[in-house]
Amino acid sequence: MPIVERLRKKFRELYGQEPIVVAAPGRVNLIGEHTDYNEGFVLPGAVDKRMYIAIASVAEPAITIYANQFKESYTFNPTEELQPVTGWMNYLLGVTHHIKAAGKTIGGAQVLIDGDIPVGAGMSSSAALCSAYGFALNELFSLGLTRMELAFIGQKTEHTFVGVKCGIMDQFASLHGKRGHVMKLDCRNLEYEYIPFEFPDHKIVLVNSMVSHSLAGSEYNVRRQQCEEGVGILKKSYPAINSLRDVSLEMLQEHHHELTPVVYDRCWYVVTEKDRLLNGCEALKRGDLQAFGKLMIATHNGLSKQYAVSCTQLDFLAERAGYIEGVMGSRMMGGGFGGCTINIVQTEAVEAFTHQIQRSFETLFQVTPEVYVTQIEDGTHVVVGDEVYH
Repeated sequence: MPIVERLRKKFRELYGQEPIVVAAPGRVNLIGEHTDYNEGFVLPGAVDKRMYIAIASVAEPAITIYANQFKESYTFNPTEELQPVTGWMNYLLGVTHHIKAAGKTIGGAQVLIDGDIPVGAGMSSSAALCSAYGFALNELFSLGLTRMELAFIGQKTEHTFVGVKCGIMDQFASLHGKRGHVMKLDCRNLEYEYIPFEFPDHKIVLVNSMVSHSLAGSEYNVRRQQCEEGVGILKKSYPAINSLRDVSLEMLQEHHHELTPVVYDRCWYVVTEKDRLLNGCEALKRGDLQAFGKLMIATHNGLSKQYAVSCTQLDFLAERAGYIEGVMGSRMMGGGFGGCTINIVQTEAVEAFTHQIQRSFETLFQVTPEVYVTQIEDGTHVVVGDEVYH
């Protein structure tokens, strides 16, 4: 039975009424890694793995939530002051709190959560959950919040109720996704442009390194400091610059001797990644997937060598993919030190790619990597009628 049909059936069993169903996708980022906090660009797309919220209103001032994946229930009063607790419900409490802080009134509701985004795969299931729930409340109570306002509410929830100082990309992508397009998001001013990504003969395939992101948090902060150190030194010669977004490769090379080798490498990666992303957008507009794939490979090399956020397993997966027929490009995706590689693979080659990459990885690391086949789809929306997802 398709997931939306199961969700409606479960909701009727739990609550005895018919719900609104909202679907919010996870996301991938094709190129543009560690550029968001340097005021650069990112290139995310919404995918066909989603979090779902079924919701209906009730008269009493209580929100009751049942998480189908955990078989757990939680109830709170939306009119009271909300504080962080422990567990998955923080995402719902935080979104409710920040919607109220925006001056909106939320009534009672019954809620059911489910989804098919693999947790820990780097597709941002938490951002999708915040997007789905915020969008559902917005629909149910006619709150009039824009998609960008909902994205900021999701980000604030991560910051204040969950304790993760994330950027805006994940929430933005989940809410603004468009089938057949990725989004060039300017992290400085949040302007965005839809870039065509219509390659029906190709799939986006994620391969999980099976390594947890244990270092990602602390090392993420170190990379930010190193980038800021580089900007501080370059600013003495170029007072107008405010971030690595403003720095050209020529400027960086001219002042190479003023930076430590490590800081130079970090800055070099960010500056060249900005150019790769812009060149990648032009390649996609031309329909040149081969050129785009080469840029992905260059990004992985930069992340591995100059930015030093890869690991042995990610390097192996990216390199091995380059020897498999039908692979256009491969790189590590996300903060690093674990997580997935993202690969663009010809549809007819996906099965052979999966077999070869799993067998090779298993031989070396004695564990079978999970593989997720996705494609670019629409962003958060109300599921209408017999719209079917499997």
